[in-house]
Amino acid sequence: MSRFDRKLFRPGGAVKPEEREWPSIRGAINEAMREEMRRDPTVFQMGEDIAGAPPFGVTTGLAAEFGLERVRDTPCSEVAVVGAAVGAALGGMRPIVEFQFGDFLSVAIDQLTHQAALLRYLTGGQVRVPLVIRLPCGGGQGTGAQHAQSLYSWFAHAPGIKVALPATSLDAKGLMKAAIRDDNPVLFFEHKALYRTRWPVPPEFQDPDHVIPFGRAAIRRAGDDLTVVATLTMVHHALAAAEALAAEGISVEVVDPRTLVPLDRETIVGSVRKTGRLLAVDEAYLTCGIQGEILALVTERAFGALKAPPRRLGNPGVPVPFAPPLEDAVLPDAGRIAAAIRAMVTP
Repeated sequence: MSRFDRKLFRPGGAVKPEEREWPSIRGAINEAMREEMRRDPTVFQMGEDIAGAPPFGVTTGLAAEFGLERVRDTPCSEVAVVGAAVGAALGGMRPIVEFQFGDFLSVAIDQLTHQAALLRYLTGGQVRVPLVIRLPCGGGQGTGAQHAQSLYSWFAHAPGIKVALPATSLDAKGLMKAAIRDDNPVLFFEHKALYRTRWPVPPEFQDPDHVIPFGRAAIRRAGDDLTVVATLTMVHHALAAAEALAAEGISVEVVDPRTLVPLDRETIVGSVRKTGRLLAVDEAYLTCGIQGEILALVTERAFGALKAPPRRLGNPGVPVPFAPPLEDAVLPDAGRIAAAIRAMVTP
């Protein structure tokens, strides 16, 4: 992300006075898990250091309220943790697993894609696997190539797995509640740059039964000239770009899918039919990424509505660098989004 974007997200920065009462994404996820653990005694948590020293602070205070039986520190073995969680889910529990970094899910890919994802199908629905795996992801934090990837496109490819990408506090809480109550395995990707960001929320945020259904996109900004489909931090970069372009007379619609599996195809296609142009933006690798899936969806279902070839932005296909200037060079930002939009709408 560019320095403008680092300032936009202010990781670790001071909270403005008007924001002090707004919930952060980190706090929203904590509140969702707390409310669900109070509501349902079968919900429990597993992860490295989540009881005593939560890596990103998301589980802070939960062990004090629910005890170490329901907030369990685990060894540093992702494959063992996911295997134990699958077994617990099959036995009637609802485990929430936290990985310190989402990149580490690749260690447990067999347990996830061959066991958790397929067991309900292979048994003809006789068993269910209500499992949530929380996965801090994304670059822009200087954490290096093995701690800064966004691998959700891998798992959107695997039948039986649901994939959530919350970009706001309200969505983080509502989608986490939906994930915990779901009878299928859910991967819950949380962008590290968003943990401390805060937004005002509507009254339903306080409703313990407010759940955001999977497969329902949000139109973050209405527009007429071009549709941007963006995820996680890219939603906010796209909104910043749209705001800047409005002064130039360019009207941009920003669509946030919120979940990749299931994907709200109707909202995306409907938006492109209205605007006639599509830009898909995600910070993950472009090759076989979700950006290409969105472009394929639109060209298959709304090709006749397109006024220009659709475009995509993302990591061009290199490991996420450790050095901030090199990170800036490979990850999309508001400036790159705005430049791509100008090129698409200019005759």
